Amino acid sequence: MWDFSIGQAIGLMVRTLPFVLLRAGVYFGITLAYMLATGTGVGIGWGVGAFGDDDFRAQSMAWGGMIGFGITGAVMYWVREYILYIVKAGHIAVMVELMGGKPLPEGRGQIAHATAVVKERFGQASLLFALDQLVKGVIRAVTGLVRGILGILPIPYVKQLMGVVQAFLRVAVGFVDEIILAHAIRTGSTDAWGSAREALVLYGQNWKVMLKNAAWLTLFTYGLAAIVFLVMLAPAAALVYAMPGAWSAGGFVFALLFAWSVKAAFLEPFAVACLLQVWVKATDGQTPDPEWDARLEQISSHFRKLKERVSTRFARAPKGAPQ
Repeated sequence: MWDFSIGQAIGLMVRTLPFVLLRAGVYFGITLAYMLATGTGVGIGWGVGAFGDDDFRAQSMAWGGMIGFGITGAVMYWVREYILYIVKAGHIAVMVELMGGKPLPEGRGQIAHATAVVKERFGQASLLFALDQLVKGVIRAVTGLVRGILGILPIPYVKQLMGVVQAFLRVAVGFVDEIILAHAIRTGSTDAWGSAREALVLYGQNWKVMLKNAAWLTLFTYGLAAIVFLVMLAPAAALVYAMPGAWSAGGFVFALLFAWSVKAAFLEPFAVACLLQVWVKATDGQTPDPEWDARLEQISSHFRKLKERVSTRFARAPKGAPQ
């Protein structure tokens, strides 16, 4: 079925509890910010709506809620690279080191240690974010190649279901980019671009086992998130009812936000802990295949950009400098 141990993944989560709590604080804080901004917008809309009839008030509340939600979304867009740098990459760093048998500091010292490791491997947050975007682009290209392979296989009704298959594959590879970043930490490389190139070629060589396990984890994480969403619908609807006026979509939006925060804080790191196990088993002892390197260069402009970054780095390195 799958190639990871759920018990080992949970053990990694427990041993990296400071990061789990940090993720929970960040993502539940984001959810709270969305709720407060949206609720404030609805309240302002309700007050503005007092100058018109009931239809005008309903429209004012809807616009107020959407504006509050949109402003918070814009702020989150600008801080997303720092969340990747401090929260996601930091958590990956400590999980990788634990899997390698390295001792880690306890408590908040674990976060400081992980931040130092990430800074050593990737430098600034903007560099890691740019690298992550290129990695995601290459992964999408590999996924497109897989879709093409599935399309020509003699599987009944596969062509009719290709839309569903494409959507599922897009979701299933959502955790893979973090595994690619983990490769640089695991190998101890200080060349983030070169390490990402190597990891992407290894991913291409092992796409079957990686996608199979990513598919199982997608079912787990989104299934559990859907359950959280359904459980939270009633209290979210009660919260909306307590707001001034009535905002029919509010309960749905707030329940969705809470389910997202649970997924980001707890389910996603669990999925990464599982995929890390698969990655280590699949790639240990392997070397990048030149054929896959050439194939990725052919199908992905993002991979070509990544190779250019690697070539530029070596070209600019001072004579005799370590590479």
